[in-house]
Amino acid sequence: MIAIEKIDHVGIRIRDKDRSIGFYAGLGFDLLADIGFEKGHPIIMRHPSGVVINLLGPSSDERDQNILMDVPTKYAGYTHISLKVTSLDELEAFLNEKEIEITGRFSFKDMRALFIRDPDKNVIEFDDYPGGEPEARLDPSDDFDAYDQHP
Repeated sequence: MIAIEKIDHVGIRIRDKDRSIGFYAGLGFDLLADIGFEKGHPIIMRHPSGVVINLLGPSSDERDQNILMDVPTKYAGYTHISLKVTSLDELEAFLNEKEIEITGRFSFKDMRALFIRDPDKNVIEFDDYPGGEPEARLDPSDDFDAYDQHP
């Protein structure tokens, strides 16, 4: 087995550096470094929770859709980041205040989730559930049709 300690960072391809830095700063991420965005090197941002993102670019495609989430053909690849929050209700109030559109929702047992898009249509899922880990919700006898709501 590989001795993985944690997820180090999530890489997100973007088009507009300033727009994306502003968006993620609005979610509480701090800019640590821009080590050459125009050359394809990452902009590194960290949230006080310890989550690190690398904003990569510049994107060379001007389509206004997320090819992995928004088209009928389901391609292999990473589709979204999911972040656990302490209160989905508080998050929703925050998003409404910031005028960030909620683009989807679903629930399963005691878990609730909502989805937003960054300026480049990258999907961010926020989950709210009791306890520290999601496996408490998983029971092989459960009917998992509720996941059909998942975008």
